[in-house]
This record gives sequence, structure tokens and C-alpha cells, in this order.
Amino acid sequence: MEYSNTIIEDLMEKFRPVMGADHDRYKNHVYRVFLNCLLMDSEKTHEEKYAIAAVFHDIGIWSDYTIDYLNPSIEQARIYLTEMDKKEWINEITLMIYWHHKISRYRGEHEKTVQNFRKADWIDVSLGLLAFGCDKRKIKENRRKLPNLGFHIFLMKAIAKNFFKHPLHPLPMFKK
Repeated sequence: MEYSNTIIEDLMEKFRPVMGADHDRYKNHVYRVFLNCLLMDSEKTHEEKYAIAAVFHDIGIWSDYTIDYLNPSIEQARIYLTEMDKKEWINEITLMIYWHHKISRYRGEHEKTVQNFRKADWIDVSLGLLAFGCDKRKIKENRRKLPNLGFHIFLMKAIAKNFFKHPLHPLPMFKK
């Protein structure tokens, strides 16, 4: 990989013990989402926020062993931001995480970063089929450099398992 981000590297290393075999597949997803954000927003002041949100957006799957991971992921981000003396970012990053699976456009506070983060995750989850006007060659190049390593298969298995436990609420992370 040609691109490295210190925040992503440090946080992913911190979570390595709870992620086990899923570490590298999630790390590549984190980087693809992060790089998708940068394709849409070159504002340097947002880069660190995107890196933090990218690491924490699904982390509750592993930290709390649940597919209903939004609130646990938000809590992990809140703890980190408090420890790093960045409490002023809690609301924005909370919104980025909470709405990242929103099916329709997000409108509201911190709209630019929340909407970009939402699109960035959808680009990756759709394997680049959704591009939201981003350079498809760049998306494809990032996917080549940061291979899936079974991340989507892992998600499908987790969702299927949750479906059998909670058939009336199989996708608790999706928002309208």
C-alpha cells in the first residue's frame, strides 16, 4: 500500500487483539472508506476526522460482539476523542458513524462530512458500483491496492446469523 495514515495505523493496532483474524480485512475497508472520503473532500481540516470515523464506524462488531454496532462504535469513538482532548469533534464524528448506512441523503448538522462519509462507505460496500461522481479508476485502483480479503463475505455471514436471531430486525444498522 502506498498510502499510510498514522491515526488509522495506531488505532487499528490498538484494536488488533479484539479483531483477531478480521484485522486486515477491516483495516483495508477502513482505508478504502477513508480514501473515498478524500476523493470527495480535499479539505485538510476534515482528513483527521475521516480517519477517526473510518476506524470506529464498524468497530462495535468486534468491541461488543454485535451486528447492532452503531451505538457501541459511537461509544468507542467518544472514549477515544475524550482521551485525545478532541471533545469538540464528538458530535460530528457521532453523526458520521450513526448515519453511515443511511439509504437516502443526509441533511443536517455537519452535512458535508456526514454525507461524504456516508457516500464513501456506500462506495466500498457496493464494490464501487456506486461512485457518487468519484473517479471510478481511482476507486478501482484503491480496491486493487487494498484488497477485500473476504470483508464482504464476513459481513454477509454476520448479517445472516443476525437474521436467524432477529428475523423482524435483521439490519439494525440501516437508517432511512
